[in-house]
Amino acid sequence: MGSVITVAQQKGGSGKTTLAANLAVGFLRQGRSVAIVDTDPQGSLGRWFMTRIEAAPDAEPDMEFATSSAWGITYETRKLARTHDVVIVDTPPKADSDLRPALRIADLVVVPVSMSHVDLWATEGVIDLARREGKEALVVLNRARANTRLGADVAEQAQTLMARIAATQIANRVIYAEALGQGRGAAEGARTPARDEVDALTREVADLLETD
Repeated sequence: MGSVITVAQQKGGSGKTTLAANLAVGFLRQGRSVAIVDTDPQGSLGRWFMTRIEAAPDAEPDMEFATSSAWGITYETRKLARTHDVVIVDTPPKADSDLRPALRIADLVVVPVSMSHVDLWATEGVIDLARREGKEALVVLNRARANTRLGADVAEQAQTLMARIAATQIANRVIYAEALGQGRGAAEGARTPARDEVDALTREVADLLETD
């Protein structure tokens, strides 16, 4: 059976879909088979996937895509995990009972946190739900700004959360938004600092999945 990664965050605009898409590409770059599941009614991950397909209409899709309701996610992920190494689930921005099934089926919950205190505060609800389901949460500092007082302060306060903090930070780079709009991941193409970040975070997530 493949591993299931649920990307969750209570606050909107945290970069959930961007992180889910880039992790999917990161695992493809490791040579793993990948499926992605969009449970967010906004459908941003699905839109990214369709843009990816339309950019190469003659090629076979390099990953599987599915949508699911909150309560159908258990069936959908189990089915996909039988035939794929990694299944990545993108969720709506909420922390309530509707999110619990997506947390319950996860081998790891990845929680993106943008560099603001408001985002950090919103993270506590998701981490608490994950803990109640007995799941480990990995907090990823997203849209990080190096060498700023705010960035340092948020990073320091993140250490007080009852969750693992990823050693890899995802910087605030235009390439992430540009690549998403083109149906790509930031790690695809020429080597850039973004590619190094995505590869490093993917290795970190893969290592956690293998040790748990």
